Amino acid sequence: MMENGIYEVDVHSIKHWVKIEGAEHETTPLVILHGGPGGNHYTFEHTTGPLLSKKQTVIYYEQRGCGRSAKPALDTDYRMEQLVSDFHLIKKWLGHEKVDLLGYSFGGELALEIAYMMPEEIGRLVLSGPSLLELNIGKVLQIAGFMSVVDVPILKEINELIRQELPVADLYELVWNLADSKAVDRLLFQNQEKARMNRSLWEKSGLVNTGHMMGILQNETRDEPLVNRLGRIGQETLIIAGIHDYNTGIPLSKLIHHHLPNSCFHPFYHSAHFPDLDEPERFIQVVQQFLEQNSPC
Repeated sequence: MMENGIYEVDVHSIKHWVKIEGAEHETTPLVILHGGPGGNHYTFEHTTGPLLSKKQTVIYYEQRGCGRSAKPALDTDYRMEQLVSDFHLIKKWLGHEKVDLLGYSFGGELALEIAYMMPEEIGRLVLSGPSLLELNIGKVLQIAGFMSVVDVPILKEINELIRQELPVADLYELVWNLADSKAVDRLLFQNQEKARMNRSLWEKSGLVNTGHMMGILQNETRDEPLVNRLGRIGQETLIIAGIHDYNTGIPLSKLIHHHLPNSCFHPFYHSAHFPDLDEPERFIQVVQQFLEQNSPC
């Protein structure tokens, strides 16, 4: 049996931070995949995670170059294929034939890639506010989202940028450069008290997103885009989305739901991008019911 604790797992000569909680339950391990890209588990680990591990065996790991895991030798070694290969070896280290996945934000996209590449080794999927980096829809949603939450002076600047008819990627970068911390918190959270708690945990963690992973993944060209492969991902999948999510948003979650053959869509009416923080009790209830039942919805 696995034992609770924090481990360093050497994968492809990179020390990966792994934490096991709730091993005493001996349930199918639920592996948590963090977002970013380039983020970490610190906030989830200190808020929603302990609630999940009261009934579930929960596995955290931080992706290469993220959080408490070591960086690869090259800043360019963050391709999706490498991330999936890392996961495969971590799962082998865990010693379980099959695991479930819970991915939030970019972690949801990574969960889909893993399920596609390793169909026999993955059970159920939970995707919370998943991304699809290859599509401009995410950038457009965030631009529109910022326009709905920024103060008037910044809104005027964004409007001026839009009139310049810039490429979406350029406009997206400029809008993010304009956004202040108040706007980012409004973009990500419905409850601003939760936003302040989240920002406090960010600061307490001392962990920094270098941006290297985001830079590589946003510009990576796959042989076949993930959106074209969604129909071949057969796992039963729960998609969670906050109706106030301006980061990945309802449209993107709906798009993924439309293409996944065995998925159900569960809106959270008082949440933005992080339902696990905006509505933690309901989030835990919905996730556990899905993992325990025999049908997807």
